[in-house]
Order: sequence, then structure tokens, then C-alpha cells
Amino acid sequence: MDTLVLNADGSPLSLLPISAVAWQDAIKYLWMDRVRVLDWYDDWVVTSPSWQTKVPAVIMVKDYIKSNRTPRFSKYNVSLRDQYECQYCGINLVNRDITMDHVIPVARGGRTAWDNIVASCGPCNHSKSDKIIKPRQQPYQPTYYELVNKRKKYPMEIPHVSWRSYI
Repeated sequence: MDTLVLNADGSPLSLLPISAVAWQDAIKYLWMDRVRVLDWYDDWVVTSPSWQTKVPAVIMVKDYIKSNRTPRFSKYNVSLRDQYECQYCGINLVNRDITMDHVIPVARGGRTAWDNIVASCGPCNHSKSDKIIKPRQQPYQPTYYELVNKRKKYPMEIPHVSWRSYI
């Protein structure tokens, strides 16, 4: 189970993906006095020989962290940019395995970057091999806000009921 991390202004540090840390890290930040706990997991207590605490469900950093509004290049963000659609056959990939395909294959000098990677289904990626095939939509680097707006179109799994008030 993870712990939701909020910035000092009460907003999540990130929505791409939602800012969460492992419960062990949350306890470490609490011990180091870097965060305030806003909500706890009621039925979860961890102990050491000299100390015990409930596990934090939601924490807020004490010092405001200025976030970088340039989206990180990742499989998740590429899939979101392409709206979970294979850029060759158009099949919906929401609950399927998504692969990242180089439009210009690495064997032909293609780079792993926003402007050369698209979301693809496994069969299309495999059959494309090292050929150059034009995707349905030309790859590009999206803005942070574009990805956030696309993310809002899909249901968000909220792991714990206490997170609902903060997201």
C-alpha cells in the first residue's frame, strides 16, 4: 500500500502518475520531520523495538516543492499521449499489453525520444519489425497540461478512501 504525497499547498505533487510513495518511505520522511500527516491507515501499525506508529495514508511536505511541468518520457506518458490506441491498427489498448514502437527503427538511426516513439499493440510492433511505416498520428512531445487533460478522461483508481478528499 502506498502513501499519497501532497505539496505544501495541498495539491498532489504530480498527476502523471499520481504522487505516491511506499509506506516505508512515508515513515522515513515522518521520522526525518519533513512531512505532516493528514490521514492515517486506521488498522495498520508498524513497530520497531523502541517505537511504533500507524502508517500514514496521506502526507504533506512542509516545504513547497516547485514541480517541473515538462512531462517525463515514459511508457505511461506515451500511452496517455496516444490515448491507449495502437498507432498502426487503431485497436484500443486500455486493458491490454502496450508496446512502445520506434517509428524510425533504431537499426536505421532512430532515437528513443518523444518524436520517434508511439504506442503500439504487440502484433503490429512485431510485424513492423525494422520497416518504416507511417503511424496514424505523428509522435510529438506533449505539454504537461495536455497529458493531465487526457488523464482526466480515464477512471482513476484510488487505493484508499482517505485519498478521495485530496485528489
